[in-house]
Amino acid sequence: MNKRITEAFEKGKAFIPFITCGDPSLEVTEQLVYAMEEAGADLIELGIPFSDPTAEGPVIQGANVRALSGGVTTDKVFDMVFNIRKNSSIPMVFMTYANVVFSYGTERFIKKAAEIGMDGLILPDVPFEEKEEFDTVCKKYGLDLISLIAPTSHERIAQIAKEAEGFVYCVSSLGVTGTRTNITTDIGAMVKLVKAAKDIPCAVGFGISTPEQAKKMAAQSDGAIVGSAIVKLCAQYGKDCVPYVKEYVKSMKDAVKEA
Repeated sequence: MNKRITEAFEKGKAFIPFITCGDPSLEVTEQLVYAMEEAGADLIELGIPFSDPTAEGPVIQGANVRALSGGVTTDKVFDMVFNIRKNSSIPMVFMTYANVVFSYGTERFIKKAAEIGMDGLILPDVPFEEKEEFDTVCKKYGLDLISLIAPTSHERIAQIAKEAEGFVYCVSSLGVTGTRTNITTDIGAMVKLVKAAKDIPCAVGFGISTPEQAKKMAAQSDGAIVGSAIVKLCAQYGKDCVPYVKEYVKSMKDAVKEA
């Protein structure tokens, strides 16, 4: 288990924001990380843009397109993280797709991510049955490969949880990322199944956009993950987005604290 990820959940309920690296620019992404940390974020998910992000809805897809057309590459993202680590030790995980890691070279990618100070990796398109080839390399370099469970995982939840590292990402609703008006999944039941198999933090993501939702989800788990609502602010305000994102993250962290 990565020490920093464990610590992210030790201070109470965690708030975990997601941003797409390079939208609107890598300079702004770096500033966003510092601003979100100041606003109370406990762990940050950094999306490495990919041309075909299958788990994403239109908001994050749009951010991927903007970042890629702005010339963002995996190496440039690594350089940015290297800079961030000179100023901040906030827990950070990459969220990207198997192809991004493959095309860079799996071992080369994971080794480099660990060297620059990343704590974990989320690959939403890699099913549990195929995680081995990434997992062994992650273990070798001390990076946590974060497992996802969905409402349809049912009897696989215990199996996935047993082998999970860092925290378990509970997907709150079926379909792609994006804001939802209401989340009907029984998150409490999912979390119970995980905890029965392994003592590991569970954070809920997909569909959360309001403080009320974040509070409700955090009440049934160890934390809330929010992506699309933040990425929307980045799209709306462009290079001026930092104060808006900071204010939003603060309101979400305050809500999660009340859970």
